[in-house]
Amino acid sequence: MGKPISIGNKQQINIILKKIIFIFFFFTSISNVYSQFEKIETFQKNLIEDEITASNVALVFKDSEILYHHIENSKNPNAKAIDNNTIFPIWSMSKPITIVAMLILHEKGLINFEDKVSKYIPEFENLKCKGDDGIYKCKKDLTLFHLMTHRSGYKYYGNPELFTSTLKYGNLKDFASDVANHPVEFEPGSKYEYGINMAILGRVAEVVSNKNFYEFLKFEIFDPLEMNETKFHLTESDRENFQALYINNETIKGFTNELDELTYDINNKAYFGGEGLVSTLNDYSSFCQMLLNGGTFKEQKIISQESIDMMTKPYSKDDDNGFEIGFSFFVLTDPDRDGTNSPKGIFGWAGYHNTHFWIDSENDLYGIFMTRARDFSFEISKDFRRAVYSSLKSEK
Repeated sequence: MGKPISIGNKQQINIILKKIIFIFFFFTSISNVYSQFEKIETFQKNLIEDEITASNVALVFKDSEILYHHIENSKNPNAKAIDNNTIFPIWSMSKPITIVAMLILHEKGLINFEDKVSKYIPEFENLKCKGDDGIYKCKKDLTLFHLMTHRSGYKYYGNPELFTSTLKYGNLKDFASDVANHPVEFEPGSKYEYGINMAILGRVAEVVSNKNFYEFLKFEIFDPLEMNETKFHLTESDRENFQALYINNETIKGFTNELDELTYDINNKAYFGGEGLVSTLNDYSSFCQMLLNGGTFKEQKIISQESIDMMTKPYSKDDDNGFEIGFSFFVLTDPDRDGTNSPKGIFGWAGYHNTHFWIDSENDLYGIFMTRARDFSFEISKDFRRAVYSSLKSEK
C-alpha cells in the first residue's frame, strides 16, 4: 500500500496541473489565432513567392487593439529584412496628410475651399488652358477645391517637365511659380485628373501659416500624433533603416538603392505634399488611428468628424471598380463591384512603391500594408482587404 499524499504534495500537483492547463489553452489560443489569420499571412508570403514584392509587413487594427501584425521577410540573400524601425518612402500616402493639413487651416478659418489659388499664390492669376486650337487664358479660376479634388487640370509630368523634383527645386515657392506658368490640361473643375495638386497645396499652407510646410506638418500633425519618423528627409542613420527598392518589370529585376527619385536631402525645402514623405508602419498607424477615431488621437483633436465627412464625400468617379474619389481618398461606393467583402464607405489611399491603407469606420478597423516594390499594383490592396475580411468572417 502506497504512502498517503501529503498536503504539500497535493498543492504541488495542483500547481503543476494548472500550469499544464494554462499551457494547453495558451497554445490552443495561439493556434486558433494563427488559423484565423492564415489567409493574411499566406497573402504576404505569396507576394514574395510570386516576385511581386520582397519583404513586407501588414497590420490590422480593430476595436481599439492590434488584431494582426506580421512581418514576412524575403529569403532572397539580397533582400533587406524589415523590422519595427524600417522606414519606407510613402509617396502618395503623403497626400492624405496634406489633405488633413488643409482641413486644419479650414477649421481655423484661415482658408475657404472656394478661394482662388491666386489669392495665396498671385502667379496663378493668369492661368492658361490647353484647347483644341492651342493655349488660351482659362475662363474659370483655379480654386483650392479643384486642387483638393484633383480637378485642377494639372497631371503628373515626366521629363523635361517634371515638377515634383528635389533635384530641380529647393523650395516650394520656386516650384509653385513655375507650375503657375504651365498650362493646365482643361478648364479647372471640368473633370478629374490625378496630379501634382497636393504639392501646390503645400505652398498654400506655407503662405497662410508663415511656416515652411514641414514645420507646419510637424507642429499640427506629426508631433501630436507622435509621428517622429515621418519627414521629408533622411539622415545618415535613417538611411540604415530605409527599405531598399525591389523592382520587377519588363526591363529591370532586383534590389537597388539607386532609384529613390527624390534626394531626401535634409537641406532641401521642396516639401512636396503629394509624394515627398517617408514614414514607418508605427507612425502611419497613428495617423490611421486618428482618422478612425473621428479626428482625435489620445484625447488630442486634430480635425473634426465633420472634416472627415467632407474629405470622404465622393466628388469624382473612378474607373469601373466600385470606387469614387473624395479629397484625395478613394471611397468605396459599390462593394459588389469591388468584390473583396469590404463594406461600403471604407476610404484610404496608396503609394507608388506599394504602401497601402484603408479605414473602415463601420467595423472600427484600419489596415496598413508596407513594402517597397515596383511596379505599383492596386491588386495588392484588394488581395489584402479580401484576406482581412475573409478572416474576420471566419471569426464569427
